[in-house]
Amino acid sequence: MVNTTSAYYNSFGKLDDNTVYYDPDNKVDLSSSLKSYLFKEHPTYSAQLKAMSSTAGGPGTAGYAMSPVYVDSVLVDRTRKYTPVSNTLRRVTNQGRTADFNVITSKGGAFFATEDASLSETNTTYDRVSISIKYLYSVGRVTGQAMAAIPGYNLVGATMSGTGIGADANISTQMAPNPMQLEVFVKMREIKEMEEAVLINGNATTSVYGANADTTEFNGIIQTQSTTNKYDGSGVNLTEEILNTAIQYAYDDSGRPNIAICDSATYRDIQGILSEKKILNTNQELTTYGTTAITWLGMTGPIKIYPSQYLTNTTGSKAIYFLDTSVWEIRVLQDVTYEELSKTNDSKKFMLKEYLTLICRAPTFNSWIGSLV
Repeated sequence: MVNTTSAYYNSFGKLDDNTVYYDPDNKVDLSSSLKSYLFKEHPTYSAQLKAMSSTAGGPGTAGYAMSPVYVDSVLVDRTRKYTPVSNTLRRVTNQGRTADFNVITSKGGAFFATEDASLSETNTTYDRVSISIKYLYSVGRVTGQAMAAIPGYNLVGATMSGTGIGADANISTQMAPNPMQLEVFVKMREIKEMEEAVLINGNATTSVYGANADTTEFNGIIQTQSTTNKYDGSGVNLTEEILNTAIQYAYDDSGRPNIAICDSATYRDIQGILSEKKILNTNQELTTYGTTAITWLGMTGPIKIYPSQYLTNTTGSKAIYFLDTSVWEIRVLQDVTYEELSKTNDSKKFMLKEYLTLICRAPTFNSWIGSLV
């Protein structure tokens, strides 16, 4: 049974029933006395007042706490990766849907002869190489509600240039005034990171990355180099002798490697080798690591070594690739381009696209060490 007297008392305290407590025409206003009663004398309201705090309803959770949540405008991409290969190799414009070039695969050679000898020509062998341009996309969509509700953000790492080492790890922050611009920045990073991944690991026959249908990738450095000039490092730890022997493989085939890429664990192994050499040869400068890259002084001259987040550092699968950049090119039919797509419901849809491939005019000018522990 409802106690109507108790309910009346909870609302109006000691005022008699049918009391007019607010009448502006007759200048009657007892509201202040009711508030005083409710907050000072009423046991229920008094208890609630004492319990009120900055975390009432939940410790800072939107929708529960009395105090609002202020979200920081700085946005950091925790999944970002550096792209040293994309930022180091030459990018060259390309006409047509294939990158075509000729190479000499053998020469007939010159010869000595006796006086007035019969002279016969020697033959040079030429070959045509044709590599297909592949098509890279990143698609985004932003709803009208997102455009209306989401504020601007400062995206840290919207662009990342350099090799990712020391002073050459250049990270910029871009202001995205609306969610559409933010999504474009994010999709641009996706393009760059997939490009880097395929430049290293791509396979033109059986795609390496699950989102890519077979035959849609181009061959990356690993597939292009294949077993050419490989030093098998199975079961051994990396040493100075092994590094120099691998570089010699390229030298003997007329290559002059000037950069190298490796996994992060192999990079540390090389740092260890150089640290020991600095102790043994205190008067010989062997490295400039700690700034932009390790510089290994091999028989072909200084070789800058960069670690890659796209090479595995699993024991038994570690590797380092010595590259002569004079024969490597990223051939580009169309560089990254923004294009809006057809309207989809209450949203804006767009894509970023890039048409490119990787060519190496002479794989024999490079070398690599594989299967390191």
